[in-house]
Amino acid sequence: MATIADVAGVAGVSASTVSYVLSGKRAISAATRARVEKAIGELGYRPHAGARALASRRTGAIALVMPLHQGADLGVVMQFVRAVVTTARTHDHDVLLLTQEETAGLERVTSASLVDGLVVLDIGSDDPRVRVLARLGRPTVLVGVPREPRGLACVDFDFAGAARSAVAHLSALGHRRIGLVGATPSSVRRRAGYADRLREGFLAAADRAGAATASEPCEATPAGARSCLAALRRQLPDPTALLVHNEAALPHLLAALAEEGLRVPDDLSLVSISAPGVATHPLTGLDVPTGEIGRAAVEMLLERVDGPRPPEVRLLSAPLVDRASTAPPP
Repeated sequence: MATIADVAGVAGVSASTVSYVLSGKRAISAATRARVEKAIGELGYRPHAGARALASRRTGAIALVMPLHQGADLGVVMQFVRAVVTTARTHDHDVLLLTQEETAGLERVTSASLVDGLVVLDIGSDDPRVRVLARLGRPTVLVGVPREPRGLACVDFDFAGAARSAVAHLSALGHRRIGLVGATPSSVRRRAGYADRLREGFLAAADRAGAATASEPCEATPAGARSCLAALRRQLPDPTALLVHNEAALPHLLAALAEEGLRVPDDLSLVSISAPGVATHPLTGLDVPTGEIGRAAVEMLLERVDGPRPPEVRLLSAPLVDRASTAPPP
């Protein structure tokens, strides 16, 4: 393998000059830099990772904190992971995956300086990790918006705004009895931020539209879908439309409605908020831009690795797409 001395010999400069070109610690003339870079390319030289980290105080790695909660939709999770990994690689960074729910892993990777920063998925409304991350003081981007971000950068889909768009669409069609098929019961119990924000947006929008509502979490099983529908009807008899925020439960929900002889949208209108390409039965609704969120999280993080940035909450939006699953109420 080529060494820094080999590069210096081909470029006709000292080894220290090559080092300065690589580290950027001293100004080097454009001509000299060009000779060094040409030699690096010809020799295929790559700096030793450990030496590069010591010189730059950078590791060239970021942590992706992704707890695998019970009932998590792995299809959706992997969309975020793919976007984070591919974006990190375009910026010459590797990704260290942490799947523990406890905060011990956060302490370990930051105290040992194993990563330059952290992207943390699935932030809860009152997530205990936020307090720990704020105390650790390392560059961090949260995918999700807690009630108290504590000065950390956040990026996510505007779930409340999506719920408002869905309710506005149904209200314009004349619906005044709208149910929400929510996330899984485990997500609701642990106060997943996306579930809380969507439900709050739904209830507020429906109230402004003068619509009666009911909301119920849904297990992604046939029995769970039937139980969810029954619970919604106990709260709100004869709903004319449902907003579905649960990709995994959607096929079971459609099967349960078919068993009852209900047709979509003739008898019941459905709107979904889901990750693209996951739902096997796409409905009128909004696609959560998982890829854009993952890319934005990495780019925001690397900006903060380069230097201090002010706190930021960035919410991405999406248009409502009509896929013929809504109609005026019967």
